[in-house]
Amino acid sequence: MGYKNMWSCVADLEKNKELIRIKSPVNPDLEMAEIHRRIYDQGGPAILFEKVMGSPFPALSNVYGTIKRTEFLFKDTLADVKKIIELKADPTNFLRNPLRYWKAPFTAFTALPQKTFFPASTWGKTTISQLPQIKSWPMDGGAFITLPQVFSLPPAGKNMMKSNIGMYRVQLSGNQYEPDKEIGLHYQLHRGIGVHHTEYNTLEEPFRVSIFVGGLPSHAFSAIMPLPEGLSEMTFAGLLAGRRFQYAWKDDYVVSGDADFVITGIIRKNATKPEGPFGDHLGYYSLEHPFPVMEVEHVWHRKNPIWHFTVVGRPPQEDSSFGYLIHELVKDLTSGEFPGVKQIHAVDAAGVHPLLLAIGSERYMPFREKRPEEILIQANRILGSGQTSLAKFLFIADGSDNPHLDAHDYVPFLTHILERTDWTRDLHFQTKTTIDTLDYSGDGWNAGSKVIIASCGPKLRRLGTTLPAFNTLPPGFSNPKVIIPGVFAVVAPGFKNQDSYADHTALSSFLENYDLQEFPLCILCDDSDFLSYNVSNFIWATFTRTNPSHDIHGVHAFTENKHWGCKGTLLFDARIKPHHAPPLVTDTNISNKVDTLFKKGGELASYG
Repeated sequence: MGYKNMWSCVADLEKNKELIRIKSPVNPDLEMAEIHRRIYDQGGPAILFEKVMGSPFPALSNVYGTIKRTEFLFKDTLADVKKIIELKADPTNFLRNPLRYWKAPFTAFTALPQKTFFPASTWGKTTISQLPQIKSWPMDGGAFITLPQVFSLPPAGKNMMKSNIGMYRVQLSGNQYEPDKEIGLHYQLHRGIGVHHTEYNTLEEPFRVSIFVGGLPSHAFSAIMPLPEGLSEMTFAGLLAGRRFQYAWKDDYVVSGDADFVITGIIRKNATKPEGPFGDHLGYYSLEHPFPVMEVEHVWHRKNPIWHFTVVGRPPQEDSSFGYLIHELVKDLTSGEFPGVKQIHAVDAAGVHPLLLAIGSERYMPFREKRPEEILIQANRILGSGQTSLAKFLFIADGSDNPHLDAHDYVPFLTHILERTDWTRDLHFQTKTTIDTLDYSGDGWNAGSKVIIASCGPKLRRLGTTLPAFNTLPPGFSNPKVIIPGVFAVVAPGFKNQDSYADHTALSSFLENYDLQEFPLCILCDDSDFLSYNVSNFIWATFTRTNPSHDIHGVHAFTENKHWGCKGTLLFDARIKPHHAPPLVTDTNISNKVDTLFKKGGELASYG
């Protein structure tokens, strides 16, 4: 049950025709990422790059590239892990259903981390520059580790159960980092490893950190899994692997005995260096900002190691399977964490954090108009909790209006919302607040706004699929296109400066002359053909480029007792603004070069 190391995983995937080997030398500077993206887009297998230029080590990607393969990796353990998470979240589950959970406590106990005195991960030593220097996008600031497991302990810490293992990206080269001596870590001081960093800042004790790469497939996933209180990442990794997490102490550092590579070093306190840019999961670059620096002490590796990596970019990407797996493990816990909430869906097509869809519950109040009440309480609970607090847009519906409503089927879900929302009542803003650090749609770094759009009650309108015949649109506006029922896009003048925020007034005044009852939502954009090409384009461009407080407008808008609403069509300004981060675009020369592998006679011709 489970794998002994990454090579045993490779052998299993290859045996089941879920892995290909690339024997030709491949450049880690953009070429490996381009190959990965093409194979991922076709739902292809995991990829073993046997010869990475500039490095003696092979590299492996796309291991979690399909949901089917991700489930295959954890086929022996997933059901048992789910039961343990359920018990951690609510121990009384055991009393209610002892037959379901009788084995769970024993499974959890046998998955506790195990100390070893002969860690396989310290067989040899190398340097940072000898590691595969994988750069995924043309404007990236250097090479990055994209699947790191960053390990830290609190001051004077020795208890593995109080450790933190997080997936914080690591920059290996570029910027102002001294080659082979310094690397950059991207994390904030208010969470995870950042809490430990803040504690060390007040002490003379050095802040020692270890970075693990590779090992068992469960270990990378454990670094991003939101775990119930009291369940450590080491224990979770052991549970999901079906094998205890092996660790050892080496030169005052904790090392993973299972990892393929271990980088150890000291985080410089109260000091930063520029980190980035980096092509990130929203489909744009996260820009250069100051972040902590590690002074590298050792770079260890096991015998015949594999460098495990992924490629990040506009979703869906390989990390989308992580989101699926998290949902499968915690979906039954939603009502316990968020009372009254039946479903929450962080929409991958929007980059996860910008857009949440939720189904809540209202109790019927007789002799009174049915309107959003309890679902607003539930919405605020969602926006005030953990990872869901990073959302900008939260659409929440009352599940009793349609028992078959599914937040994961987002076109019918948005249709349900748009049929029922009253724009004079159902928009609830939070302004001048925090949003995802990687989201540059706001009015400052990590600063922006949020909006709750609530739906409760009977249908108010039928949604249209054919627009009225508009007269000549205002200057600069053109090409109106229906995207989904009730939603249309219009090309607006290019956004040049802050004065461009006023451009919407010309369109909203124009739309006052038309009956748009069947079209409650209009998207101002740079390219309506792109938005209407498919739903994923619409979701991505709209919700990654819109800051609710600045970019939501409306026909016949009004403010009443500090409540904003509109009596006509709602407008989202999803144009690219000057302060937005650049979108990710591949390098044409690299694409042309990689084409040779995919053409007839090339190693990857079957994927051409």
